[in-house]
Amino acid sequence: MPENSREQPDCVVAGHICVDMTPLLAAQAGSIEDIFRPGKLVHVGPATISTGGPVSNTGLPLRRLGAKVKFMGKCGSDMFGAALIEALKAEAPGAQEGMKISPGETTSYTVVVNVPGVDRIFLHCPGANDTFCADDVDLEIVSRARLFHFGYPPLMARMYAGGPGELVKLYSSVKSCRRSGPAVTTSMDMAYPDPASPAGRADWSAILKAVLPLVDVFTPSAEELLFMLQPEKFRELRKSAGRGDLLELIDGRMLGELGGMCLEFGAGVVMIKCGKLGIYCRTARADRIAAMGACAPAAGAGWTGRELFQPSYHAPRIVSATGAGDCAIAGFLRGLLAGCQLEDCLKYACSVGEQNLSAADSVSGVKNWDYTTAQIRSNPPANDLAIPMPNWRHDRSTGQHLGPNDGKN
Repeated sequence: MPENSREQPDCVVAGHICVDMTPLLAAQAGSIEDIFRPGKLVHVGPATISTGGPVSNTGLPLRRLGAKVKFMGKCGSDMFGAALIEALKAEAPGAQEGMKISPGETTSYTVVVNVPGVDRIFLHCPGANDTFCADDVDLEIVSRARLFHFGYPPLMARMYAGGPGELVKLYSSVKSCRRSGPAVTTSMDMAYPDPASPAGRADWSAILKAVLPLVDVFTPSAEELLFMLQPEKFRELRKSAGRGDLLELIDGRMLGELGGMCLEFGAGVVMIKCGKLGIYCRTARADRIAAMGACAPAAGAGWTGRELFQPSYHAPRIVSATGAGDCAIAGFLRGLLAGCQLEDCLKYACSVGEQNLSAADSVSGVKNWDYTTAQIRSNPPANDLAIPMPNWRHDRSTGQHLGPNDGKN
């Protein structure tokens, strides 16, 4: 057994992991149509090669922010797998011990086409992620942690094939694995599946109804949640947006409905990522918050029955948005681990998400905890709100916006 395998981790980050390759595309490379024109040779610059997926993109920022992290994902014994494990070792020695190497399987990889001025295109091979299941999680390691985060079940075939059974098995096992003390606090992130794929045709509403009672912190994007819970509204907005950003058509009422549905399904805290606009958050009643496990906020800490929106911080320089949402989750979870107020957890989320934008890869732009704490304290409260939110009010002391459901529970 490795010397540091008995380290008491703060958290375990599990789920989808891959190798990301991002070729440098200059503006003169042309439009998307030009780049993908059959037979064309597109000259590119050096490629940024890094680990990707939430195990890396949330786990490594959590480590940079000072948390003790263990990783749990699955890769093949091929060249990409060896490179992935070595990259994790180099950035986070010992944290890779929960990784499962499966001989004969392909390591997942993604080619990120990042054309200036256009949303990213991902050429993705799921590889060993498709065979990952609840039994691939080392519960002995999880039992020593306070927090378990799992990401991207829509990109992992075993986690949705046949309905909610595998996800429910995973979260039930995590919730019951502690030998003493409160249960492990659980968190889950989603991903947007191709609507025409098996994942896109899965009944995500039924899956979420079954698993969210076991999920303390749920961190999807607005687009993912619309697709899964309000598919007709999603298609309507997608058609209206055309090639534009669907997020620019959402409003406070839609976010309130989505957040409310997740609370009704059983989640404790719902953090909905709204891209460059910011983060919406809705929390449950006092009894559900108290039942969040080892990271449950102290009674009366201002986490009960809340509805807030944290606008994004201004990014002085944007290199790439790859992994920005995963980094924002890392900021929020690190604040939760540190016992921060909800308002500050949301600021940490937006601050770490903004830091991510300054680098081509998903991780290297993220700073340490002290730097990030100073950053959120020095940033002036944002007064503007880019989303229509009737009946919301602005809290000048925090720079956040409070919804009509805030304080009702």
